[in-house]
Amino acid sequence: MHQRPARLVLATVTAAALTGGLLALSAPSAAAAPSGLAGDFNGDGYRDVAVGAFGADVGSVPSAGAVVVLYGSSSGVTASRRTVITQNSAGVPGAAEEGDRFGHSLAAGDLDGDGYSDLVVGAQYEAIGDRDGVGSITVLWGGASGLSGGAVLPQPSTLAEWGGFGSGVAVGDFDDDGDADVTVTGQDRTRLYRGPFTRTGTPASHTSLPLGSTYEVIAGDLNRDGAAERVYPFLVDGDPGGEISYHRWTGTAYAETELPAADGAQGTVGDVNGDGYGDLVLGEHEDPRAAKPGGHKGGQITVWYGGPTGPDPAQTPTVIHQDTAGVPGGGETGDLFGSALSAGDVNGDGYADVAVGAFGEDLGTKQDTGTVTVLFGSASGLTGTGAKQYSQDTSGVPGSNETNDSFGQTVRLVDLDKNGKADLVVGAGYENGYGAITVLRGASTGPTTSGATFVSARDVALKGGANFAWAIAQ
Repeated sequence: MHQRPARLVLATVTAAALTGGLLALSAPSAAAAPSGLAGDFNGDGYRDVAVGAFGADVGSVPSAGAVVVLYGSSSGVTASRRTVITQNSAGVPGAAEEGDRFGHSLAAGDLDGDGYSDLVVGAQYEAIGDRDGVGSITVLWGGASGLSGGAVLPQPSTLAEWGGFGSGVAVGDFDDDGDADVTVTGQDRTRLYRGPFTRTGTPASHTSLPLGSTYEVIAGDLNRDGAAERVYPFLVDGDPGGEISYHRWTGTAYAETELPAADGAQGTVGDVNGDGYGDLVLGEHEDPRAAKPGGHKGGQITVWYGGPTGPDPAQTPTVIHQDTAGVPGGGETGDLFGSALSAGDVNGDGYADVAVGAFGEDLGTKQDTGTVTVLFGSASGLTGTGAKQYSQDTSGVPGSNETNDSFGQTVRLVDLDKNGKADLVVGAGYENGYGAITVLRGASTGPTTSGATFVSARDVALKGGANFAWAIAQ
């Protein structure tokens, strides 16, 4: 199938819940003092998983979109501890409309400084007045009972129809002032909203960059200065592999550094060599061809190591693909290795590891069934040594390989049970036609299939095609 993910997610709840809005089922109550952790929406000290389902039907409205939050605990996540939010939920601005794609993009962070993480949600084709497909960004507020209510970020008046404003979002402190900021892609300019934010969604300031039509964003601290850098990969004429640059705060302004030898459409940031600097991992999932001679058959990833001013453009990056020594499988046309990436320490050794999705991987007669490979960090950087690969035919992983499951369409490494090891959350966006996630718990030897958790769109009562797990909040 090989359709490029557009960031979606869904789950199973009752039709009445989706029509009426908020569904909170056994959401754990928070401690008196919220944890302040990004992604901990109820402040109980356990990070949660927010999954987008932009194709979910809301009542009788098709493809309006929904967001499902699975709450973390000492035993991980289950379908029963969840909240489902749509634009018909109480306190959420707007209304569920056909094709809004609410939940197309997601990012977590504490925008109002109350210690509870909030969730930023993109509705890629939200209609604004009589303009169709403009797009919008909604902030859902965290609290002791989890996410509830929300506000819309200021809507630029110059947005065109069907421009996809909100296609990509990221949260980070981009200017090292202690407040979380938000960046939004889509349309012909990239937006930056500086915190702190009021509960009406008003930022301290709002600016834009004339980068052209960008739809992805990667954020993380690449130079150890406390301010997150922003990377906006996008295609340009004359550079078929994509243009990559990063924007860093100098103390008074933002400076842009180009990486002319870098290619890719997706990415993540993590300290894979333990030197204290975040490293930029880029996914170049496309196969080489006449119009794009670079890359590797089946896809590859590259690691650009951070430093005092960020990644040095002159460095030789680490390149890993399925023909690298130690990496299971082999590069085949259409694997899409590198189409989804996430960084986190899955084995607790102090080095960030990287989960790599290849949702176009064929296994046996099953086409596009998908795999996820976990690559381990080390003092010498990311390596293929000891890499582990997972599919739905891996012993202990729920389900089985089926054509077009797209296992690995999205990946997320996050410690959900607070044991110091990141758990692997895998999205299979086409599972049974509506999507599912699988959670493998982190362990000293890497993700373990023992006690694996499977949650489908129907398990959380989502209706329609749902596109559940096309987006998982970073």
